[in-house]
Amino acid sequence: MNFHRKPITFVSNVTVKVQDLTRSIAFYQKVIGFDILEKNNTTAELTADGKTSILTLEQPDNAEPKQTRTTGLYHFAILLPTRRDLANFVFHSIDVGLPLASSDHLVSEALYFSDPDGNGIEVYRDRDPAGWTWQANQVEMAVDPLDFEDLLQAGEKGGWQGLPKETVMGHIHLHVAEMEHTKHFYEKGLGFETVSQFGNQALFISTGKYHHHIGLNTWNGVGAPQPSENSVGLQSYTISYPTKEAVHHTVQNLKAIGASVEEEEKQAITKDPSGNKIIITS
Repeated sequence: MNFHRKPITFVSNVTVKVQDLTRSIAFYQKVIGFDILEKNNTTAELTADGKTSILTLEQPDNAEPKQTRTTGLYHFAILLPTRRDLANFVFHSIDVGLPLASSDHLVSEALYFSDPDGNGIEVYRDRDPAGWTWQANQVEMAVDPLDFEDLLQAGEKGGWQGLPKETVMGHIHLHVAEMEHTKHFYEKGLGFETVSQFGNQALFISTGKYHHHIGLNTWNGVGAPQPSENSVGLQSYTISYPTKEAVHHTVQNLKAIGASVEEEEKQAITKDPSGNKIIITS
């Protein structure tokens, strides 16, 4: 099952703001293994397959350091195609001196770190969906210790050759200011389904029975303010719908719940109740 192509609705690109574009490009190329698709003085489109931009770096005028305790990016998550790739990335991280946090989420094995600006990054691989445990419409996830010894047996030292071509943007996880209106916006407006919820603290949503395309949490505090326009962090993220009709339908749903939508020729732009900017496209 491919959860990141039609007819599934999924997050296809994340755009993050950085303070020093040159420094960031060096990090994302050498440490993570992206290639540059396009770049200018203020923006770089990064790719794994040489054709599709899954991550965009943007250096705003008068960029400010990342503000804490705000809404916005918790992390974006880069999905590798195989467990071997994840193991090889661990060997590579040791070589380049990248400190990692880690977790076994039952549905996936994940590594966590930050870029030079403090933008949160997850690199992960999915377990076989046939082994995911569903109870009613909720998928079982956990935050268990990752078995590095077992994982590393799947790879080899020196095996990392940059991001595999099949790498995609797996999901995005956001800080939000509250959960009730947020849940309503993402379900009734954008058309996602809740697949896991931890009270009013965290919500995981997807389409097509994925474990999550979007994570949402209030860990920065209920009522957390939006960061300043020039602050390092999330600029926007893109949700790809399967058809133009699906985009049109979504725009109508957003308007019906009172969300503001800016319609352009090939896309629409909206913001969730916490000010996270979302580009809707097919």
